[in-house]
Amino acid sequence: MKSNLWVKTLLYTYKYLNRITDGIDQMVEKHAINSFYFCNSNLCDNSTMAIADKIIEMIERKKRLINIKVLVDKSLLSCDRANAQILVERFIDDDSAEIVAKRRGINIRTFFRRQERAENDFYSQMARLGYGVDMLEKYLESEGWIIDVFERFNKEEQGILNDEMAMSV
Repeated sequence: MKSNLWVKTLLYTYKYLNRITDGIDQMVEKHAINSFYFCNSNLCDNSTMAIADKIIEMIERKKRLINIKVLVDKSLLSCDRANAQILVERFIDDDSAEIVAKRRGINIRTFFRRQERAENDFYSQMARLGYGVDMLEKYLESEGWIIDVFERFNKEEQGILNDEMAMSV
């Protein structure tokens, strides 16, 4: 289900958002400071308009990433506490399913059912805030690294589905 892929993607990438936004701040500062230097061979790249456009583009990217961080925070806070904890342990802390299941004293199949319920709960909270599948795809289309994580989860799910289909034959 695409919605659960977005849940996994956003939760997994959450831990990197602060570092990336800090990096964007540093790039904005470097662009602003380096705009002072003039070079004839880069006349177009050093124009005030080009530098301002680049800085505005980076600031817009930072705002988009901060909005995703706030979306994840709000969605987790709105979820059932047990569901939120499963998602944090599994995707943000990057603990394996086996470790989380053992920590909770449940078998692995029960854990996966609870994880799926938690993902559905989280997605419902995001959708309630206006970030359904279509909105997320559009909003994050320029964030290649997030799309790469989404595709990785998609391939993993397809691999699991292919394995399950082969076992049922």
